[in-house]
Amino acid sequence: MRPPLSKDTTLCMSLAGRPGNFGTRFHNALYDALGLDYLYKAFTTTDLSAAIGGVRALGIRGCAVSMPFKEDSIPLVDEVHPSAAGIASVNTIVNDDGRLTAYNTDYIAVATLLEQHGVPTDAPFALRGSGGMAKAVAHALRDGGYAAGTIVARNEAVGRALADETGYAWAAELGDDRPATLINATPIGMRGGPEADALPFPAAAIDAASTVFDVVHQPAETPFVLRAREAGVRTILGTEVATLQAVEQFVLYTGQRPTDEQVEAAAALARG
Repeated sequence: MRPPLSKDTTLCMSLAGRPGNFGTRFHNALYDALGLDYLYKAFTTTDLSAAIGGVRALGIRGCAVSMPFKEDSIPLVDEVHPSAAGIASVNTIVNDDGRLTAYNTDYIAVATLLEQHGVPTDAPFALRGSGGMAKAVAHALRDGGYAAGTIVARNEAVGRALADETGYAWAAELGDDRPATLINATPIGMRGGPEADALPFPAAAIDAASTVFDVVHQPAETPFVLRAREAGVRTILGTEVATLQAVEQFVLYTGQRPTDEQVEAAAALARG
């Protein structure tokens, strides 16, 4: 059990367009399990510059960064770690006595899950999205040896730029293509969003896929995941991404790595 809250308690936080409870519950559960004098709280903001300035000025130890702030946070920090520099997208900021360093633990989580689930590198894929999370996924795919893929993005300029950067094709919509692996790295299907009930790919493409990977974790079972399960397609959940990337954040913030059992218990509590 962690010590009672006091003036010496270390604060960590998150910034998201639509804050959820997963990170807050997950980190606080691990603080309890390891007896750490830390507290974690989720926030949103309409003034990102002021929010990041507050992280620095108030001595907040760590700040998780979610959509839509992953790219816009870069100019506001002092240093960008190689995990984020090549992607030009961050999801974690660590404050060392007023010096802010940005990392990207999404990349680590996605690369790990692709390997753990045995997603074939020779199978074609389609990745929906071109924002910060999509960048992390695209780079993990490229570095993992996935040779044939398409970036599906409505914004042609940004979508083509990501496709060119990673060596993949670009398309505004999937159309009649039926790739074996479908990955959603957009807010489509996110609870509370304008497209909460929508699918990121045509239903026929989902039914024909071998693997469906959704980075959205609110809810754990998005319409994309539910459709895939109905069709008997293997699924990789956003809650898996959220857990793995949060563990790496936890280590960066605290310098301690929890056991697999502690992580499993914290994730179960966070999902509940």
